[in-house]
Amino acid sequence: MSEIKSVIENPAIEGNISEEYFAQRQLKKGAVGWLLLVGLGVAYVISGDFAGWNFGLAQGGWGGMFIATVIVAFMYLCMCLAMSEMSTMLPTAGGGYSFARIAFGPLGGYLTGTAILIEYAIAPSAIAVFIGAYCESLFGTGGWIVYLVCYLVFMSMHLKGAGEALKIIFLITSVASVALFVFIFSIAPHFNSANLFNIAVNPDAAGASAFLPLGYLGIWAAVPYAIWFFLAVEGVPLAAEEAKEPHKSLPRGLIGSMVILAVFALSILVLGAGAAGADSLKNSGAPLVDALKAVYGQNTWLAGFVNFVGLAGLVASFFSIIYAYSRQVFALSRAGYLPKKLSLTNNNHAPHLAIIIPGIIGFILSLSGEGDLLILMAVFGATISYVLMMMAYIKLKISKPDMPRPYQAPGGIVTASIALVLAAIAVVAGFLVDPKVWLMAAAIYLAFIVYFLVYSRNQLVAGTPEEEFAKIEAAEQELN
Repeated sequence: MSEIKSVIENPAIEGNISEEYFAQRQLKKGAVGWLLLVGLGVAYVISGDFAGWNFGLAQGGWGGMFIATVIVAFMYLCMCLAMSEMSTMLPTAGGGYSFARIAFGPLGGYLTGTAILIEYAIAPSAIAVFIGAYCESLFGTGGWIVYLVCYLVFMSMHLKGAGEALKIIFLITSVASVALFVFIFSIAPHFNSANLFNIAVNPDAAGASAFLPLGYLGIWAAVPYAIWFFLAVEGVPLAAEEAKEPHKSLPRGLIGSMVILAVFALSILVLGAGAAGADSLKNSGAPLVDALKAVYGQNTWLAGFVNFVGLAGLVASFFSIIYAYSRQVFALSRAGYLPKKLSLTNNNHAPHLAIIIPGIIGFILSLSGEGDLLILMAVFGATISYVLMMMAYIKLKISKPDMPRPYQAPGGIVTASIALVLAAIAVVAGFLVDPKVWLMAAAIYLAFIVYFLVYSRNQLVAGTPEEEFAKIEAAEQELN
């Protein structure tokens, strides 16, 4: 509790914030029910089913990718259970940042929030590259024009407000899910287990076999791409301030979306590679389309349908992660960690600058055209945040066991500890794949840390939901 108390007593936190400050930073309450939250969780991630995951085949072969996916799915399940509990304790737009701030104070909150922001700001850049690849396959046009149109159109939609944006996301996600079901049922009759193991075996790799053609180390190297099957589902709590009955809807949204995503991931990994061959998909920009073409031929209507409707899946994730990064920027800005103007909201209660400015940065990053490398950078931020969020859960569970928890995660600390260990392993996995890209992401994170130490730690705002919660906790501690 000393950490929480220090937050309140920190003289760097501004104490005289007017009501007008928060009046200009209001999200739309009660705009999102649990079904929309399930749709939001699936939408965050569904692009990972259409492209990106298959690069893991090049890193670990099908066996390495399969083992990595099972481990990662288990990590996310454990993490979502713990996140569900914390989101009912503190239903604010900060999500994981809010949990870490209450547990570890301003610096802990900032470290977590900026790691999440790296994930959410860079992930749409990778998705834009994959949208370009699908458009190239479908229309013969891709590249920067497609990236620019994506950012302009979908940022504009988000400026209309949360309720409207999430309803659009839900509709797009539903369409994308239909495409996945069509793919699964049409590719299943052509499954041949021998196709899973047609990647050449590296005889110099320890433990190399037909199942693990790149050896045991390939499992570890495939982890970042297995994460792409689930990346950002933990962002559901970012809708907490706009959710109806958050103590009920947030756990349903997190757990429900996680179950759906796990079924999709394993079905696509097994059936897609089993029908078309792992080797033919390992470097594809549009693996589902290429799998159908390999089975049914170049001019089949199925490939055209999945290609066209598959764009909806990529768009759904792109669209929804814009929502996620805007709410993360909003929460960090409202608290003073980032420039305060970024948390201003428009007449539709949408944080317009928090939508636009990260979008500009994301567009610039997408111009690299390196979707696989952008995935690694996003995964770096994600896994760092997972470690910190699970540490926050364990800390709060030990230090405040009597804190009201409308939902409690099965297994409690054990569940969170499993997610913590697996997340720590995943942090290192990105370095294994490409040390240069991993270090670039680490440099961005370091720049954020320097910004806090030099400037923003002296700009923190009192009166935010996290701050008010901490005040209550400190007062209770003094009374006891």
